[in-house]
Amino acid sequence: MLKKLSKIFTARSRPQLPSVPEGTRYYVIGDIHGRLDLYAALIKAIEEDDNAREQADTHIILLGDLVDRGPDSAGVIKLTRKWQKKRNVRVLAGNHEEMFLQSFEKPDILRHFLKHGGRETILSYGISKKQFNAMTLEEMHAMLPKIIPQSDRDYIEAFEEMIIAGDYAFVHAGVDPTQPLNAQKRSDLFWIRDRFLNHEGPLEKVVVHGHTIFDSVMDCGNRIGVDTGAFRSGVLTALVLEGEDRRIIQTDDGGDTIEIRSADSTR
Repeated sequence: MLKKLSKIFTARSRPQLPSVPEGTRYYVIGDIHGRLDLYAALIKAIEEDDNAREQADTHIILLGDLVDRGPDSAGVIKLTRKWQKKRNVRVLAGNHEEMFLQSFEKPDILRHFLKHGGRETILSYGISKKQFNAMTLEEMHAMLPKIIPQSDRDYIEAFEEMIIAGDYAFVHAGVDPTQPLNAQKRSDLFWIRDRFLNHEGPLEKVVVHGHTIFDSVMDCGNRIGVDTGAFRSGVLTALVLEGEDRRIIQTDDGGDTIEIRSADSTR
């Protein structure tokens, strides 16, 4: 009798870890920022990883900031649309998608966009550096709708703001820790930093986010940051969630070829 009671007590004392719904597998990709090379390699690694494991209801989530800074934002958008035809891929909007769309409104916003990586995005749509450098800001603003397809703008406009799965919430930048998830401001979801990053208490869900660059995946218990600064570090990261398990898959261009790294995530 004592042995049975001991077993029951031990089972109940085990802390319950955050999890995604049973039978699902989530691949959550950090900020790509125009690094088509790393992104294409990561897609290949994810497909191989998923096919090598037990069948599951597989979901892919991109945490926003697909565009700007890196050399091929247009290619990243094109490849994402292609991947969505084969897989359940959902895309969150980031602050750089917001700046991109707002740059069509007036030249002053375009100027701000160009200072934060927009130059590379515009070049990726097929104009030369010589053409770019020869244009005034007003000329460039008038040219944007001609070189960037309306279909791409409509596609980006439809990106989501938040996705919830089990004990996790996926957003681009973070959340206001003083507000419930259903009352978050769009501006905080896209731009928040210190108020979110410095919060040490529990949150409604474990928040998985990008936006703020870390040298490696930053697991703080109440949040997990997966932006490893692909555009400057050459490392693009996917967090893999399955049940209570967490793993990491990364593509790294530190050598002559892009390498794939896989590891269990630390809690």
